[in-house]
Amino acid sequence: MKLATNNSVKNQLAQRKNNVAKTDDTGFQGQLATMFKQQFKAITSIAPKHVTPERLIRIGMNAASRNPKLMECSPESIVGAVVNCSVLGVEPNLLGHAYIVPFFNGSTKRMEAQFQLGYRGLIDLARRTGEITSVYAHEVYEGDEFEYSYGLDKDLKHKPIGEEDESKITHFYAVYKLKDGAFDFIVMSRKQVEKHRDRFTKSQKNGNVFGPWKDHFTEMAKKTVLIKLLKTAPISIEQQETRTVMEGLQYDNSVSKVKEGQFGDGFIDAEYQVEEDMENNQSQQEVPGEKPSAFDFGGEEIDIKDEDLPFDK
Repeated sequence: MKLATNNSVKNQLAQRKNNVAKTDDTGFQGQLATMFKQQFKAITSIAPKHVTPERLIRIGMNAASRNPKLMECSPESIVGAVVNCSVLGVEPNLLGHAYIVPFFNGSTKRMEAQFQLGYRGLIDLARRTGEITSVYAHEVYEGDEFEYSYGLDKDLKHKPIGEEDESKITHFYAVYKLKDGAFDFIVMSRKQVEKHRDRFTKSQKNGNVFGPWKDHFTEMAKKTVLIKLLKTAPISIEQQETRTVMEGLQYDNSVSKVKEGQFGDGFIDAEYQVEEDMENNQSQQEVPGEKPSAFDFGGEEIDIKDEDLPFDK
């Protein structure tokens, strides 16, 4: 057995580096980087000022590297999810603004990345309209002082007692207030929320719920009541910011695929999984046991520097 010399070690390291480079160029990460480079101009053209395209692409690359199931998804669907983030100006993160979730598409028989708007992302979109001065959602626990009434004089009162046991939640409600002083709210019982979940979620198998509705039930429930409320909000759709909010409600739970090498308004194909589309809901299943965000997984985050990003400045 020969001892390693400095030269032999250098040669082995160089060979390993070359092998990695070849893998990166032809493997999944290479394909993903190529697609991001092809779509960079388009992402730049639609990204709002507060979210740079470089940051979104870095997030997309890191998401794919940290979530093993996202590595099985088609690169075009991952880029499409990042495009949706860019359109709405939200980032997939642990705070719950947006998620990139791996799903198995029963129609295409392949894994695809799905964009999901989070509760906090929805709050941000609503505030950007400029017409809504206050918007929020809360859960109600057993023992809380909670009263509400509908009719000509709508009223809502909630005084929490400090309970935090999720199993003791009884209701959820969402409220908005407009700059002219008008307000509205909606209340859903826990049973109503669970019925809504069981009817529309793709994250269930043999009657067992998994995925975001299991791991983040409270956030998903608050998002549900908030969406129902905002769909009836009397805000002008003439404003671009308001149109973005309504787009966000439709983009939620969508799978978008970029068209390779094309830019402009038609550079993505969106397959929206709207609530009423029960046929499509049954054809897709979320990967059991996976968190809704790639950042929930263990593993080292890649330190991607600006010079390593897959595009030219």
